[in-house]
Amino acid sequence: MAGRKADDVNRAVMRSVGRSLLNALLTLVIVLALWWAVVNLTNISPYVAKGPAEVWQFLFTDEDAAQNRADLAPLLVQTLQDAALGFVVGMLVALVLALAFSLSKAIEAGVMPLALLLRSIPLVAIAPVIILITGRGTPASVAVIGSIVVLFPALASILFGLSRASKESLDLVHVYGGGRWSQLRKVNLPGALPSLFAAARVSVPGAVTGALLAEWLSTGQGIGGMIVKFTATAKFDDLWASVALITILTLVLYNVVQVLENAVLARMGMTTSAR
Repeated sequence: MAGRKADDVNRAVMRSVGRSLLNALLTLVIVLALWWAVVNLTNISPYVAKGPAEVWQFLFTDEDAAQNRADLAPLLVQTLQDAALGFVVGMLVALVLALAFSLSKAIEAGVMPLALLLRSIPLVAIAPVIILITGRGTPASVAVIGSIVVLFPALASILFGLSRASKESLDLVHVYGGGRWSQLRKVNLPGALPSLFAAARVSVPGAVTGALLAEWLSTGQGIGGMIVKFTATAKFDDLWASVALITILTLVLYNVVQVLENAVLARMGMTTSAR
């Protein structure tokens, strides 16, 4: 019986991973098709617009392809590092705030209006203030700008997951003497696992966007900092190649989190969150 159950779990995991990989392939095909259509079915000058074939040649088949990859690799690594910083800080702050809101309605009443106010202000408008406080070109400015992009969607998703706990399970913990923290730790957090994964998955492109914005406005490094320079110096091959690389890597990371989400939740017998 135990072996049959394990086989069923493994099959469920494989089906979930297979669906995730198929979705990733379809997404990549759609992105490439849209890219080709924008470049070839519009009136953008071929001197400026570069399609998938031109970028492939620039990176892999031209005589200087190796040098081109070597030039773009440090920019890509820097942007991924900045995105990882914003992702980690944003997810941690969102989780801490969600737990604090669940523990105390007073904290929620005091902090939530400020969070909603910040959410309504365009990040570009408050970025100069953030840079003035944290310093231009510092990791702190990258962390704050990147985490703001991640924070609010992640906070909403985690709060939703924490609020869906079974009342019967909460009452059971209470009957055995557990307080609100015990209820959160033993019932709310495990039940919110699909929402936590959903928050992480949605935060991946948000973290990359925040990193590009921080590089553009603050550090001048990475792909975000070089895009303006590529445009100003008419290096359109470098521009399109760098945008293509960071876009493809964002899709890959997004689907890696989705595959991990489906595998973990299928093994735990939990359903994935709605997409």
